[in-house]
Amino acid sequence: MALMARGWARPVVTASWEPSVSVCLCVHNAMAWLPAKVADVLGHDYRGRLELVVIDDGSTDGTGEWLRALAGDARVSVQSMDQRRGKSACLSDAVALARNEVLVFTDVRQHFEPGSISRLCEALWSGGYRVVGGALAFRSAEGYARSLDAYRRYEAWLRRNESASGSVVGVSGALYALRRTDMPVPPQGLILDDVWVPMMVARQGGRVGLEPRAIAWDQPCANPAQEARRKRRTLAGNWQLLALWPGLLLPWRNPLWLRFVSHKVLRLLVPFAMLATLVANVVLLNAHPVMGVLLAGQAAGYVLALAGWAWPVLRRALPVRLASTFLEMNAYAALGLLDYLRARHSHLWSSSEAPASAPRAPLETRR
Repeated sequence: MALMARGWARPVVTASWEPSVSVCLCVHNAMAWLPAKVADVLGHDYRGRLELVVIDDGSTDGTGEWLRALAGDARVSVQSMDQRRGKSACLSDAVALARNEVLVFTDVRQHFEPGSISRLCEALWSGGYRVVGGALAFRSAEGYARSLDAYRRYEAWLRRNESASGSVVGVSGALYALRRTDMPVPPQGLILDDVWVPMMVARQGGRVGLEPRAIAWDQPCANPAQEARRKRRTLAGNWQLLALWPGLLLPWRNPLWLRFVSHKVLRLLVPFAMLATLVANVVLLNAHPVMGVLLAGQAAGYVLALAGWAWPVLRRALPVRLASTFLEMNAYAALGLLDYLRARHSHLWSSSEAPASAPRAPLETRR
């Protein structure tokens, strides 16, 4: 991807464009984050017409009541559901309520960098991109959150090169945009709208790109158990996507087949390849002297990873941090498969968990 981005770059023409925009937000038990999010969106520096569409997915923490207090604001459309149905059903409702030309999708935890919506619209202006995603950035990370930095940097680097050379195979649900006329209707029970929507648009011949100047700022997760739930749900969503849409595995039906298989499918298969490699190494141990060296190398990697799990303080050392994160990410891929196979309601999100420092803007700040 890096070589293609340098040798066969496909730049997109951008220009100032201020269409009407609907920011679509789906929430469940989100009071820890929602007031600040609403204030952030309504106070954003976009100069065109802007509305906020919020769908409450059966919240029980007062989210629905708080949203109904916004009924007098013409910039806000709210719909509350009595029962939880999952994010994809709420997205369909949000699109139906939205009145404007460009749809911007976001999550409740993040806050926009000034100018982000304008940057997304500028990238959509020429039609070179039919879906454009923003960058998900994190505040300074300490402790456990620091362990994920290398993984996040690599993923961001890979996506930038995919975008520069053609299309990315997914965007961040924290911030992405497309024209309303290009928006497909997500199927009920879908986990990963931020992969399904871009892939569906790409199937129709559209290009999916990134705009790195459009940024959604998030607070890194310092809780290993919470991060594990998020990752396992995302990876279960990848398994679900393959089950719902097996045509993605066929090169004549998926125009992004090579990128999708390389980035998404092989990512899911790495833990099983690791297991096969370890077993093969043990079976062939006496076949050649080099097998002993290879097995020792594998064992050292696993020892470093397990040491980082057992004694988190050791993660301050880079080799331990990388080994632990690598093993964790691949364990989540395998566990995500189990989650998908046994969980009937994996598409239903958990409540947003806010750290102690999460902002709780009063209702008045939305003015």
